[in-house]
Amino acid sequence: MSDFQVAGRRVVVVGAARSGVAAAELLARHGARVTLADLRPDLPDADRLRASGVETELGPHRPETFAAADLVVVSPGVPLRQPAIARARRARVPVIGELELASRLARGRIVAITGTKGKSTTTTLVGRMLAAAGFDAPVVGNIGAPFAARVDEATDRTIHVVEASSFQLETTVTFHPWIAALLNLSADHLDRHANLREYRAAKARVFANQGEGDFAVINADDAAAMRLAARRVRAARRLFALDRALDEGTVVAGGWVVSRSRGQADAPLVPVAEVKLIGRHLLSDVLAAATVAALAGAPAEAIRAAVAGFEGLEHALEPAGTVGGVRFVNDSKATNVESARRSIESFDRDVVPIVGGRFKGGDFRDLRPLVASRATAVVAIGESRALVREALADLVPVIDAASMADAVRAALAAAKPGGVVVLAPACSSFDMFRDYAERGRVFKQEVRKLVGERGGRREP
Repeated sequence: MSDFQVAGRRVVVVGAARSGVAAAELLARHGARVTLADLRPDLPDADRLRASGVETELGPHRPETFAAADLVVVSPGVPLRQPAIARARRARVPVIGELELASRLARGRIVAITGTKGKSTTTTLVGRMLAAAGFDAPVVGNIGAPFAARVDEATDRTIHVVEASSFQLETTVTFHPWIAALLNLSADHLDRHANLREYRAAKARVFANQGEGDFAVINADDAAAMRLAARRVRAARRLFALDRALDEGTVVAGGWVVSRSRGQADAPLVPVAEVKLIGRHLLSDVLAAATVAALAGAPAEAIRAAVAGFEGLEHALEPAGTVGGVRFVNDSKATNVESARRSIESFDRDVVPIVGGRFKGGDFRDLRPLVASRATAVVAIGESRALVREALADLVPVIDAASMADAVRAALAAAKPGGVVVLAPACSSFDMFRDYAERGRVFKQEVRKLVGERGGRREP
């Protein structure tokens, strides 16, 4: 915990989603005079917030409120280019995010995991590994509870396991993870960040305050991650890799995930046969998690036990059912092109990907080699249907679908017995659904309907 104090200070929290509400309540508990500003005309939590001492300011932002504040705290979903936030900055009001706020007030150490894909799986696994080892290791941030919601429960022995998005990291100043992991780096969120350079800079902030006594965990298979680490990392590095040979780091050898050090025998951590996750890229997440957990002090038996009991996250290459010999797999969390590429890559042949939504940047043409070699058709959904067709229609049939129900049925009609239909959108969900989770749940509901109509097997 730093010497940072908020008692008596006027603080404006911007955005009343989970992170904003948690930040406002944390600030109020610590004695701040809090105003929670949100563009919506009403909030379901308004009465509870007022009872905890939080004032609400709903509807269009009032720049004078922001300029008169001692501190502005923004939720991750709030663009920093909003005029009221810009005015606060011109008035020299500090602007930070919920992640930064929580880290300043929290006791204990921080483990932070970031990357374009794989964050949720890796973060969840690290939390399970540390819990199996007996640590107090709450999983917070972009997954689970907001960091601010768990601050007051922490002790000096707590290890906060934080999934950190680019939106959260771009508003950090003093955020200082003891262990920071960069899983990979490719184009994403270019509907929010001005360009790829700005996105990379946000991700790099996970290392900004590290130094002696800290650790940076890097995916040696990912060239972009390695280039960023070469420029930005001052902490001790620990690499992991599935494909690259390493003299030191976490690798797969002899059917095991092992920790390798120069001059020593490999230390076995997890048998690959006990990893229950679909997709090679998810095995890479297991390596990353094992690396982080071992650095934090988890013994091999705790790491192995956590992996053996983990069958994956909802919406991350999640089996959804089988109809007519065709498997359906829900990868709604594949919200960028690179994640969709890894999703399709997880199946050898006869794949029908469902692709599309609100485009966030990247290039659908990056899917061409895998579509050409493994897909029998593509079903296009959402606002980006025309872009999907333009990029892929010369390779395989591209079928437009106006709804998820249409998409699931069209994919089944295009699939071969023994093949796979995978929801791999490569886009955000906001054109058709509230979030990726709703998109994934609707996909599973439609698969269950087909199972009921035509027989087959539904997953629990």
